[in-house]
Amino acid sequence: MLQEGLALGERPRKNFHLGMAAHADEVREAQRLRWKVFAEEMGARLDGPEPGVDADLYDPYCEHLLVRDTDSGEVVGTYRILSPANAKRVGSYYAEQEFDLTRLQHLRGRMVELGRSCVHADYRGGAVIGLLWAGLAEYMIRNRHDYLIGCASIGMRDGGHNAAAVWHAVKDRHLGPVEWRVFPRCPLPLASLDSAPAAMLPPLVKGYLRVGAHIAGEPAWDPDFNTADLPILLPIRDINRAYARHFMKQG
Repeated sequence: MLQEGLALGERPRKNFHLGMAAHADEVREAQRLRWKVFAEEMGARLDGPEPGVDADLYDPYCEHLLVRDTDSGEVVGTYRILSPANAKRVGSYYAEQEFDLTRLQHLRGRMVELGRSCVHADYRGGAVIGLLWAGLAEYMIRNRHDYLIGCASIGMRDGGHNAAAVWHAVKDRHLGPVEWRVFPRCPLPLASLDSAPAAMLPPLVKGYLRVGAHIAGEPAWDPDFNTADLPILLPIRDINRAYARHFMKQG
């Protein structure tokens, strides 16, 4: 699940710290932020064992990238990262709950999964997500991984019509090669949705496409989050160099 709203209202002149969660208390801070954004703000149905905390079986196997406001001490942005080795340990990638990844089998030893990206509502002016992407770039380079996968979510408050329009707007230019195609387990019913000509692409979808990511297949419907999830595959060799330099400068 990747948060769609990353555009408005960041507080000015903030000081931030970027780093990986070093202990369980920091992971818990990220999980509380995820609950605030996904459950309280977006209305997702989360079944974690503790109220106010978004936790699942993948969290203990992931590294948790955090951006902290050093003035308030609050965690205001997070991404979780599942390495190839830890995906093997847990038995799957999270995305396999939504997609059949059979055609990516040969990439598993070099493929990192991104998930649960979110930014606090008061910090969506661009600086925090930029820092998170800089941290991801540094992680991929340091560990010599070759591929990123994840899901870019589109809200379905309109019943899914904009999600269908987004799919039709991006598929011709950004659909990945057939050998990297994945298949939704619960497909968005595209044929029954009105794909209005003026698709509103969420900022995160725009960001992935600008940096060089491929759409790996048709969107899945995630009923718990009530989102349409576009599968994203980004070969590191295909990253737009201008964007890569921009993000690395922020790290």
